Amino acid sequence: MRDALLTPVRRFLWATNVTLYGCLFAGGDLVHQCFSRKERVDWTHTRNVAVVAFSFHGNFNFFWMRFLERRFPGNELRPVLRKLLLDQTLAAPLAISAFYTGELSFMEGREEILQDWREKFLNTYKTGLTYWPFMQLLNFALVPPLIRTAFTGCCGFIWATFLCFSHQSGDGTLTAALDWMHGVEHKQQERISGKDRAE
Repeated sequence: MRDALLTPVRRFLWATNVTLYGCLFAGGDLVHQCFSRKERVDWTHTRNVAVVAFSFHGNFNFFWMRFLERRFPGNELRPVLRKLLLDQTLAAPLAISAFYTGELSFMEGREEILQDWREKFLNTYKTGLTYWPFMQLLNFALVPPLIRTAFTGCCGFIWATFLCFSHQSGDGTLTAALDWMHGVEHKQQERISGKDRAE
């Protein structure tokens, strides 16, 4: 069964991984917008996130994962820890920077494309250190190299939801995201109790 699932992945390795990653990352933006209870979906923002995901993040992750596996092959403790250290010290800052600067800010036509990066990068990086090391440890230790980018995309779905929140209204901290989620939950409870009173 596993071989049957991996056969198309082997044939279209790059396309499969990058497409899954890009779709999941853009889906994170849609989830953020749904949680935000906006009157309508901002498809332009979702398109921008998808362009960033397909053009940079998906491709970068695909080639980065290949590089790490070739440089430190295997899933024993020592190569896994080396891959994890490099991923969190080199790739994570680059990916966060790409999200906040040139691509989204540039595509939105902002005059000061480094503003979000200056204000939110450090907080976002610290928040990422509470999430990504655990996800990438699983990735490097248990996931076959063929689908590591796709697995990163699955984890990136949650991360993209957080990034889109931070980009639009947060400060890059987990606390701000949890406060926002609590506010969304509180608004839903108010709506439900308002409907009950009306009936």
